[in-house]
Amino acid sequence: MSIDPQLSAKLSDAGETQLLEYLQSADSNVVAHLSKQLEAVDLQEIAATLEKKKEATSVPAQMDSPPAIRLDDAVPRIGEAEAIAAGEKLLSAGKVGALLVAGGQGTRLGFDHPKGMFPIGPVTDRTLFQIFIEKLLARGNRYGKPIPLYLMTSPATHDETVDFFAANDNFGLPESQLHIFCQGTMPAVDAETGKLLLADPEHLALSPDGHGGTLAALVKNGCLADMQKRGLEEIYYFQVDNPLADVCEPLFLGYHLLSGSEMSTQVVAKRRPEEKVGVLVEVDGRLRLVEYSELSEELAAERDASGSLKYWAGNIAIHGINVAFLARMAADAESLPWHLASKKVPYCTFAGEQVAPESPNGIKFERFIFDLLPHAKNAIVVEISPATTFAPVKNADGAPSDTPSAARAALTAIYAEWLTAAGVSVESGIPIEISPLYAIDAEELKSKAEGLSPVVEPTVLGDLSE
Repeated sequence: MSIDPQLSAKLSDAGETQLLEYLQSADSNVVAHLSKQLEAVDLQEIAATLEKKKEATSVPAQMDSPPAIRLDDAVPRIGEAEAIAAGEKLLSAGKVGALLVAGGQGTRLGFDHPKGMFPIGPVTDRTLFQIFIEKLLARGNRYGKPIPLYLMTSPATHDETVDFFAANDNFGLPESQLHIFCQGTMPAVDAETGKLLLADPEHLALSPDGHGGTLAALVKNGCLADMQKRGLEEIYYFQVDNPLADVCEPLFLGYHLLSGSEMSTQVVAKRRPEEKVGVLVEVDGRLRLVEYSELSEELAAERDASGSLKYWAGNIAIHGINVAFLARMAADAESLPWHLASKKVPYCTFAGEQVAPESPNGIKFERFIFDLLPHAKNAIVVEISPATTFAPVKNADGAPSDTPSAARAALTAIYAEWLTAAGVSVESGIPIEISPLYAIDAEELKSKAEGLSPVVEPTVLGDLSE
């Protein structure tokens, strides 16, 4: 099978002479598969990105604490009741959608499936996916308008995620309100030469293009157009590993809206300088994220006049994003820059030998959604309590933090607090699970508390059957 002359010229111009020679001597199946992948790869963009990243990068010389709504504000810029009312008005008008990033696998959890399928319910082992869907359904039921869900997978999780939802009837979410789409990929390159790597004789070594790939994937899969057609104005963006995410809660949506913010982000306050979490800062009047690895020990430990950490706003990857802003950024090819990550990339030599490197040998390309922040008008951060909103499931039990056991304990603690506030006695240490379809918050539970028995054994409220 002959090679397309345009592809041949493309590889030659990019200096991919070895790959071109490999194709010229390969059989037709190899040529067909690789040609299709190569036609979709922008080799000039890869070369330009590698060249640009050779330039030294540094933390901005002048950074300030970000514009924020904090938990302990004596005089908040926006009142809580006013924000809740504004958020509820958005929800009641059907102007809100949810965007769930679910491309990760549960590898670090010892779970060989999409992470959203991980069982996390304290009593029933309900999955992360089911918890989030029930929150969306409950919120939509309360305000009388459906909340469509745009669920982004990766090539590694897409088919299994689609099958899982189909097997469970979308957990009650109507088909018209669910849009499962796959993020894009980028080829990995050799760290020394910058040349493309093969995963096997017929395929490039590809990897997901990061959560920042959401923007391009929304456009490619028609999801942004669907948001606009539905008249959605704001999107609640969250990631699949945090079962405490209070999906589409009106308070956060209200703060976001009343601030005139095009992109807002929830944060937790760093307690110690050495915590490994990216921080939101203000640079030249714009919000941006600085990775913890970019902060020197001195900067991380810097304090303000009150003695608090100056760079305190820890990123938890929950955002409120204006749909018109998304559309504007989607039209700007440079709105999300590529980040380069040094990784161990298994590869196949042109002689057909599979190599499993013991140290980083390749470079992967990723985009990050938080790089939209500097482009957003009036961007703000909103502090939340990790006890109520953030307990990510990242590591297997036995790790120091972010474990399933910790998340289940956090869920139980929330439900126990609701029950106690409703006048129901709760024995310490008893697992509790409350479906959002039974009660989405403490106030709703209080309205249903009459006749509830004291909690002295593992307790489930609501229909949590799979």
